[in-house]
Amino acid sequence: MRKFSDYSLLFFKGMGMGAADVVPGVSGGTIAFITGIYEELITSIKSIDLEAVRLLLRLKIGIFWKKINGNFLLALFSGILLSVFSLARLLRWLMSDYPVLIWSFFFGLIIASAIVITRKINSWNIARLTGLMAGTALMFFITRISPATTTDAYWYIFITGAVAICAMVLPGISGAFILLILGKYQFILAAVSELNIPVLLVFGLGIVTGILSFANLLSWLFSKYHDITISVLAGFIIGSLNKIWPWKETITETVTSHGDTVPVVQRNIMPHVYHDITGADPSLIPAVILMIAAFVIVIILDRVSRHKV
Repeated sequence: MRKFSDYSLLFFKGMGMGAADVVPGVSGGTIAFITGIYEELITSIKSIDLEAVRLLLRLKIGIFWKKINGNFLLALFSGILLSVFSLARLLRWLMSDYPVLIWSFFFGLIIASAIVITRKINSWNIARLTGLMAGTALMFFITRISPATTTDAYWYIFITGAVAICAMVLPGISGAFILLILGKYQFILAAVSELNIPVLLVFGLGIVTGILSFANLLSWLFSKYHDITISVLAGFIIGSLNKIWPWKETITETVTSHGDTVPVVQRNIMPHVYHDITGADPSLIPAVILMIAAFVIVIILDRVSRHKV
């Protein structure tokens, strides 16, 4: 039985997931993984099936709520939604004005996350090592894909939501980055900031469709191939470091419909080269401090998560 303090902690973990999902390159699934709630999250989502719908339609609310682990999902998703809607505008500003510092913080977070997750595998063999390398290579390739220019039609917004949510629940794959690849990151972020209800409803329907379908696959993989699945997910996290490197040169950029100038294609460069090319301060010392701070935060979260809630 969980106490109020347990659900309060779940709420704050949800806020962490929501904050991560808003940033391209950082996954809410990573936060769920390192805070010890990932497999319960997948199992709970999977339980929302036809049987659950029948219980709801028969107004057997109590049985329905218990079947889907409703208290857990309510606490977690309340935190996620509050974080997304409250932090979207702030993160747009931070990403625009302090990109090096924001990416530095997340770079440290992802390095520590990769270490924490690989420690969850008790012993390594060829299959698990192959899974780790395959996951790393696949994620590195995904981070090299250039964002697309796409339609704003509702059918595409629906598909975008379904695909992005699959990424959001995978450690290492950022749902926000998938939105960027699909050409809809700024569009959806603006819709959240401005409460564009029609767009958010269609996007939300895509999310529900995608997550219910994908959760079943993930649950099956965990039950049949637990350690190999974790090794692949750890590889996803390691491969995502290519996207999160703080110092980048913008090759091409575009102006959104809201007048924001955003990068389209970038390449990673060293801090001293960053100064030479952009003329901007590489902020090396603050960046390193933020990397270390993020690393320490993840280690603390990992230790807290051992007291499962």
